[in-house]
Amino acid sequence: MNSGKLKYPTLIILLIVANLLPAQDFDLSTKSRKAKKYYEAGELYLRKQLIDEAEMNFLEAVNEDPDFFEAYMLLGDINEQKEFDSIAVSYYHKASEINPGKFPAVFKIMADIEYENGWYDSAFVHYKTFLNTSAAHGEGQIESEKNLANCKFAIEAIKNPVPFQPVNLGEAVNSEWNEYFPCLTADNLTLLFTRLLKDARSITGRQEDFFISYYENGAWEPATDIGAPINTSFNEGAPTLSADGNILIFTACESLDGYGGDRKGYGSCDLFVSKRVGINWTIPYNIGPPVNTRFWESQPALSSDERTLYFVSNRNNNYDIWVTDVDDQGTWSDPQRLGPNINTNGYEGSVFIHPDNWTLYFSSDGHVGMGKLDIFMSRLDESGNWGLPVNLGYPINSPGDDNSIVISANGELAMFASDRSDGFGGLDLYAFQLYEEARPLPVSYMKGVVYDRVTGKKLEAKLELTELSSGKRTMEAFSNKGSGEFLICLPTNNNYALTVSRDGYLFYSENFSMTGENSSVDPVLKDVPLEPLKPGAKIILKNIFFETDKYNLKEASSIELQKIITLMNKNPGIRVEISGHTDNVGSDKYNQELSENRAKTVFNFLIEHGIDKERLVYRGYGESKPIDTNETEAGRGNNRRTEFKIIE
Repeated sequence: MNSGKLKYPTLIILLIVANLLPAQDFDLSTKSRKAKKYYEAGELYLRKQLIDEAEMNFLEAVNEDPDFFEAYMLLGDINEQKEFDSIAVSYYHKASEINPGKFPAVFKIMADIEYENGWYDSAFVHYKTFLNTSAAHGEGQIESEKNLANCKFAIEAIKNPVPFQPVNLGEAVNSEWNEYFPCLTADNLTLLFTRLLKDARSITGRQEDFFISYYENGAWEPATDIGAPINTSFNEGAPTLSADGNILIFTACESLDGYGGDRKGYGSCDLFVSKRVGINWTIPYNIGPPVNTRFWESQPALSSDERTLYFVSNRNNNYDIWVTDVDDQGTWSDPQRLGPNINTNGYEGSVFIHPDNWTLYFSSDGHVGMGKLDIFMSRLDESGNWGLPVNLGYPINSPGDDNSIVISANGELAMFASDRSDGFGGLDLYAFQLYEEARPLPVSYMKGVVYDRVTGKKLEAKLELTELSSGKRTMEAFSNKGSGEFLICLPTNNNYALTVSRDGYLFYSENFSMTGENSSVDPVLKDVPLEPLKPGAKIILKNIFFETDKYNLKEASSIELQKIITLMNKNPGIRVEISGHTDNVGSDKYNQELSENRAKTVFNFLIEHGIDKERLVYRGYGESKPIDTNETEAGRGNNRRTEFKIIE
C-alpha cells in the first residue's frame, strides 16, 4: 500500500521520539507486551517517516491498552500532521485524561490547534489549564496569555455579531484567479485591484498585475489589464489610488533597470509612482529615499489631500505602519513609525486611510482579536494622536486572516477580498454595507472639468481647499493634464473655500458649508470655467464675507483676499475694478451705499497690503445688476456679491 510521509518533524515527535525512544530504554506507561510491541514498531516507522504504517501500529497499541499515554500522544501528532485537527485533539485529550501531569505542555498543544480552528471555548479552557502548570514559562507562557485574551474576546464577539452581508462583485470583476488589494475612487466609479494569474513569462509561473473596472449603468464593467507602462512581466501589487484616480502608488519587488524607465529598487520591495495624463499612465518612477530603503516597503495608502502617505515597512525589525508627508516641492519627510496605539510587537499591515483623513483602518495580529489578522479602526484626535484601535468585530473578522479593506467616501460601502464558497475561484472581491459604528466621517466630493471659458480647451489647474475657520489648507491637487477632469473630497465637518487657479487666468472661487444642516454627502457636480486675463474678464469673489447689513470684513475673507494679492503681484500690468452688489431688500439708497462701502473695504484692504492704489477702483451697484432672482433666499444670496473685473 502507498504510505504517507510526514511533511516535517513536529515538536511532539522531536520531544517524544528523540527523548522518550527507543522504547526499551524508557519506562512506557503500558504494562502490555503486545501494546509495547506495536508501539516499538510504530516508532520505527516514524523514524523512516512512514506515517500511515506508524499510525496503524499505534492504533493497535491503544487497542491493546486503552490507557497507553505515549501512543495517544503520537496518534495526536500524526493526525495533526495530516491536518485532521479534531481527531488530533481527541487523542491529545485522551492522553491528558490518562495522566495530566506527565506532559503538561499537551494542554497548550490542544489549545493551539483549537485556537487556529476558531474553537475558542475549548481553547480558552486548555490555555487556562496550561497556564496553571509548571510548563508555563518563557515564550510559551507569553503566547498562551495573548491567545487566552483573544479567545475571551472572540467568544463574546461571536455572541454579539455585527451586521455583515457580503456580496460578490460578480464575474465582471472576479475570475478563477485571485483578486485582492482593491482601490476605489471617491466617486465609487473606478475600481483598481491586483490579480494573480498564470504567466509563462514569470519564473514562478504566476504573475501579479493590475486590473481596472468602471461602474456604469448600475454595474461593474468587465475588468481590463491596466497595461504598460505599469504592468510588466514582473509582479506589481498592493496599490493605492488617489481619490480622483489620477495618482497610483504601488509596490514592485524586482529590479527592472532599463525597462521603461527607473524601476530599479533600493531594497527587497519599493514603492513606485505613476500619474494619469488623459487616459494614459506615465512611466512609473521610484518614490526614492527616505521612503524607500534597503528594507521592505509595501502596502501604501495615500490620503485624499495627497499630502500624506502611510505604508508598511520592516525597517524596525518588525512589520509596522509608517507615515510620511510631502512638501510643496514634492519632497517626502523622514517617515515616522505610528505610535504604540497602532503598532505592536506583532504584524501590522493593509493600511487604509479614509478620505476624511481622520479614520485609519488596518490589519493586525498584535491587538486583541479573533486570532490571526483582524481588521481594526482608529481615529485621529484633535492633538494629532491615533486613538485606541477598535476591532471591527465578528463576522467581518474571523479565525483566519482578514485584511485589505477599503471604505467608500460616504462611509457606507466597504470592499475586501475573501475566498468564500460562493466565489469564482481563489480570492474574490466582495462589497458590504459597513455598520454605522465602524464608519468614518462621511465625505462628499466636487467633480467636474476645468476649461478655458473662451476656447473650451481642457486645462490643468491647481485646486486648493482651505478651512474657512482656521485658514488651514486641507488639500492641494491638480486637474488632469490631458482631460481637465478633477475630483476633490469635501469632509462634512467644516466650511471650506475652494480656489482653482492657473497662470494666465483669473482664479475661480467657491465655498462649501459642510456642517449642520448642510452636511450632505451628495456630490457637487460642477465644471469650472477659467477666464483668461484680458480686459472685461471678471469673477465673483465667493469667499469674501461681510457681517449682515454691514461692511466689516469677516476673518474668513482673508483667504480670498490673499489670492487677489497674489494674482495682482504676479500680473503687475493689470488694473481692476472691485464692485459691490446687493439684493433688493431695503431701499435703493441703502443698498447703493452698502454695496459701495463693501467694495471700498476690499479696496482699502488691498492698498494696506501693498497693492498700488492706481491699479484699483471700486464701485457700488446696489441692486441694479442682479444675476439671479430676488424671489428666493438662494437667489438673493447670489445677488449679494463682490466682483473682481479687469479693466486694463
